Amino acid sequence: MAVIVSSNVVITNSSKKAAVEMAKATTILARRDKVLARIIKDVGPCQLRQKRDYFFILCDSIISQQLSVKVSDIILTRFRKHCTRKGCRHPTPEDVLGARTEELRKLGLSYQKITYLKDLARHFHEGIIETRKFAKLSDEEIIAELVAVKGIGRWTAEMFLIFSLCRLDVWPVDDLGIKKAVQKNYNLKELPTAKELQRFEEKRDWRPYRSIVSWYLWRTL
Repeated sequence: MAVIVSSNVVITNSSKKAAVEMAKATTILARRDKVLARIIKDVGPCQLRQKRDYFFILCDSIISQQLSVKVSDIILTRFRKHCTRKGCRHPTPEDVLGARTEELRKLGLSYQKITYLKDLARHFHEGIIETRKFAKLSDEEIIAELVAVKGIGRWTAEMFLIFSLCRLDVWPVDDLGIKKAVQKNYNLKELPTAKELQRFEEKRDWRPYRSIVSWYLWRTL
């Protein structure tokens, strides 16, 4: 069963219930849009699922900025190994705050990214970002909390909403992949702008499942 929070559709933790909600959403979208119907048929079931390691996921987002997947994976592995206490899966905000800057530099992190990671850890440690309240917050309220952290912009916050919180109605109009996928699948002559993408989805009645639309569009690339 879906949970509705401040007009934002979110799914419950149960993987079975999540699968049912995704199936319902894809059925509705396929009826509304013939292009999406074809994509959904080709790609198969939507695999969006909630992930709860919020702090570490955001650390990953900061570390991976402007790096290749291979390099960011190497640095993330080093970061995780260095900062995670015995018996824990991931570093805590307190672990990151306690890590020395020069030690983090040796992992391959720039001074700028270390500043970003420390600021993220401070926001979590001081309760400025309180994840237990996320379920009560709208998408925009969560974005506002996240972009207050150094190094986190709106795009990163939107990816967090989609891939970590599994908010189902996020439409990342500044994402280059979405722009390319819309151009490709809907035979547009030019790459659409953010404003054009906004008008584009409004005409196709994709709400409240725009995150699922995004996921399928990304798969076509």
